[in-house]
Amino acid sequence: MSLNISVVGGTGPQGRGLAYRFALSGHAVTIGSRDATRAQEKADEINVKLGASSVSGATNADAVQASDIVLLAVPWDGHADLVLGLSEQLAGKLVISCVNPLGFDQDGPFGLVLEESAAQETQRLVPTARVVGAFHHVAALSLWKTPDPLSHDDVLVCGDDADAKDVVQDLAASVTGKRGIDAGALRLARQLEPLTAVLISMNKRYKTRSGVAVTGVEQG
Repeated sequence: MSLNISVVGGTGPQGRGLAYRFALSGHAVTIGSRDATRAQEKADEINVKLGASSVSGATNADAVQASDIVLLAVPWDGHADLVLGLSEQLAGKLVISCVNPLGFDQDGPFGLVLEESAAQETQRLVPTARVVGAFHHVAALSLWKTPDPLSHDDVLVCGDDADAKDVVQDLAASVTGKRGIDAGALRLARQLEPLTAVLISMNKRYKTRSGVAVTGVEQG
């Protein structure tokens, strides 16, 4: 089934990579940005790689308004203001958060100590949204480099709405070739989001693009 997906933050590497993967799987994708021209330029870049015109660009508000599913792939800085500014358009939508609140210093990346995760903040600011945390751990370069499924990765999905999680688990197959794994309630995003700092640290140390793979779980 083809979905209408908006990617807020689609001009960044993670958003661009996921937008590419979703479009590659036959979904209609709209890149959202504060600047509609910049969004369209990024959409054109993705379309060239696809050899198709299934990705369009728009302002964040217009992109969200026209979509069934919204992916938030934005920096943590300014996250609350952005979500509040889009709260009217996000109301009632299935919202996927892959936002990772990280800090960086001379020793490398680290997870910020917060009272709530980025996904929980989105849910608090837009109570009627069906917020799901997912796609935190797939490497942006891997998403963009090849059209092949990232079959060595698993997408961990957390949320409090079972139906919304089911949709996102299916959507994960557009990235990995297999359903995502139900990792539990939305509150567990507090553990999933900072794990990205560990992956970034390992990537730097081993000069690779690592991901998360779960053993002992049957996906179906």
